[in-house]
Amino acid sequence: MDIRFFFIFFVLIAFFPSLLKADENETAKTDILFLKIQELESEIAELRNKIESQNYLIDKLIEESLDSSEEDSADITNLALDTDIRFKGIEDPNSKDQVYSAAIKALESQDYDKAFMLFNFFVASFLDEEKKPLSYFWLGEISFINNDLAKSKDFFMELISSYPNHYRIPLAHKKIGDIYLKSNEIGKAKDKYNFVVREYPNNTASSLALQLLKNME
Repeated sequence: MDIRFFFIFFVLIAFFPSLLKADENETAKTDILFLKIQELESEIAELRNKIESQNYLIDKLIEESLDSSEEDSADITNLALDTDIRFKGIEDPNSKDQVYSAAIKALESQDYDKAFMLFNFFVASFLDEEKKPLSYFWLGEISFINNDLAKSKDFFMELISSYPNHYRIPLAHKKIGDIYLKSNEIGKAKDKYNFVVREYPNNTASSLALQLLKNME
């Protein structure tokens, strides 16, 4: 057999471990790069959510500064819910409970127009760390049902921005994903659902978001 064959054979044997090591190093580098890309994608999604919240607050401040005179002239404290009930006292506990109860009753009866009016009156008139954020949530839900997606997003963003620790926050984020999905903004919907899955893994909203992500594959 040709001596050159043996020479090439021994050279390959000598360098084979080095080739394997080089291949392993390339694989490790690829894995590290992939992990860095995943980490960067998560940071971008988180940043997008923060920017979204900040933009909402900025738009809200501008809108409030322009519409303050109109709001001051609105006589919302004389809202008549029934023929024998009128609510005039801001922060009156009885009025607060009656308004919220009437809103929930209207919601359960699927009288969405009345429910919307009552929840809207509640958030404009009362301070309540539990009922007010829930009122924003239901205003967002009713607006979504009525296909008023811009208004729905505003209400959910108000809840997220004003009550970041409320237990409805994960579901509010998921609902914004639903708004994006219904608006055919698929990329934004996926980002929002992934955000819910990542940030609230033990919440029911995460399970709902994960199922929607699977359906979108």
